[in-house]
Amino acid sequence: MRILLLGPPGAGKGTQAVRLAAHLSIQHISTGDLFREHIDQGTELGQNAHTNMRAGLLVPDEVTIGVIKERLARPDTEHGFLLDGFPRNLAQAEALDDILADSESTLDAVIDLEIPEAEVVRRIAGRRLCRRDREHIFHVDHSPPEVAGACDVCGGELYQRDDDREATVRRRLEVHRSATAPVVDHYRAPGLVTTISALGQVQEVLDRALVAIGQGQVDASGASSG
Repeated sequence: MRILLLGPPGAGKGTQAVRLAAHLSIQHISTGDLFREHIDQGTELGQNAHTNMRAGLLVPDEVTIGVIKERLARPDTEHGFLLDGFPRNLAQAEALDDILADSESTLDAVIDLEIPEAEVVRRIAGRRLCRRDREHIFHVDHSPPEVAGACDVCGGELYQRDDDREATVRRRLEVHRSATAPVVDHYRAPGLVTTISALGQVQEVLDRALVAIGQGQVDASGASSG
């Protein structure tokens, strides 16, 4: 299967992408992972991506599209893939159509994760990271530290990233809506989109995604066909 997973920041897209791809035995393709791979290998695409990322800029569409085109040309995608983080705008969606057409293939499904803005803000703005080790992550609501402001693992100071502050999260959501709404509409026209709720436990959301692509038989009350 060839699947596209869409959703706003904080919807749990990365977690679901990994689990869904593993369940279906298809390749999980993340633009973030691809950028890091090309940067580590020193490719021209990686150098272009790194230059923009280092300057705090978005990676240009032509670079992102080039990275995706190279990845989809690898043999391990012949049996299917799940795209995570691409396309982010209409130009990228149209480029993906062209890439797939060149290989005489098409997308099988587009899953759109839906979540209330207030929940996204709660999830992201509640995160706290350890200054000594950023892999030690806590949340003020559902995984608070034993001692307020201190990491349970190493005792380091916990802090909130600037990107996680409420005002910044709301701006990120607005950018996401304006950029990806046309992408959803683009795939909704041919009937590829199924919108599912991103609320609930990780397994519950995964079950809804499987139902959306015809691979599950659980209560689909959280899914609605687009």
